[in-house]
Amino acid sequence: MSTIQTALDPCPEPAPGPLRVVDFAARWRADFARLNLEWLQRWFVVEPIDHEVLHDPETHLLADGGRVLFAIDAHERAVGTVALKHEGDGVFELTKMAVEPGMRGSGVGRLLMRGALDAYRALGGRELFLESSSKLAPALKLYESVGFVHRPAPRPGSHYARADVYMVWQPPPPREHPPL
Repeated sequence: MSTIQTALDPCPEPAPGPLRVVDFAARWRADFARLNLEWLQRWFVVEPIDHEVLHDPETHLLADGGRVLFAIDAHERAVGTVALKHEGDGVFELTKMAVEPGMRGSGVGRLLMRGALDAYRALGGRELFLESSSKLAPALKLYESVGFVHRPAPRPGSHYARADVYMVWQPPPPREHPPL
């Protein structure tokens, strides 16, 4: 299991101990489903595609070159997760981002987002998009803060009835170095 090294921003309620972002391992499979089902059931209806992906990420995310990441606390508990689904030809969907309810607003989502962007770059991705809902204002704010921009929604071929927001990541322009 590899670990993605990412720094955690200062936050209002610090997470218990240091957090780290790790790649998928079978020991986290149930947490992937648990964390995502919690918010889906709270805000929406769990759609058939959700059940398929959440209960078999190996087939639906990893087999085609995607990634599933977890935020793990000092007690070795998964407190958040996010996935990159490879759509083919270097196009990835940022999907299934979820944080333990008691940890929301503590920087876990930002840590996961950094890990996902690092993984996307490591995979050599050429386009990163996400689908979300206007009901999830804190999540949309996070996405905007790291460079996702709104596009007309829903995107053609959307998998989710709940999706009314479509965003594409625009990496920051390369820094110009001052002349020597």
